[in-house]
Amino acid sequence: MAQQNVKKDLWNLMQMIEGLEAVIIADRDGVPIIKVSSEVVPDASTRPAFLATFATAAGQASKLGLSKNKSIICSFHSYQVVHFNKSPVYISLVATRDANTGLLLGLEPELENLVALVGHTIQTE
Repeated sequence: MAQQNVKKDLWNLMQMIEGLEAVIIADRDGVPIIKVSSEVVPDASTRPAFLATFATAAGQASKLGLSKNKSIICSFHSYQVVHFNKSPVYISLVATRDANTGLLLGLEPELENLVALVGHTIQTE
């Protein structure tokens, strides 16, 4: 039940942010725990292989001696992907290239609260 509420909140968030096409909360292996997406989101960006790459990249970036990696922004020709490291889960936002990247980064506190709900749900089920 709580996961449905989180999904609804993510869907509402997607509707409020112009250009945001998908929000995916996944584990370290890229397996989606919760995924909300529009019809136009590239299928490749929601696959476990793509999502798991962030966990690996975040681990490698943390080895640079600058402390734990918090986020990574990837820009592609038509889309951008913002990843947040909320270990043991990871949040990926897939948006159009014209979406406001700063606005997407500003969603972190709100998404962190939703991740806390998801973590609580997983532990109690």
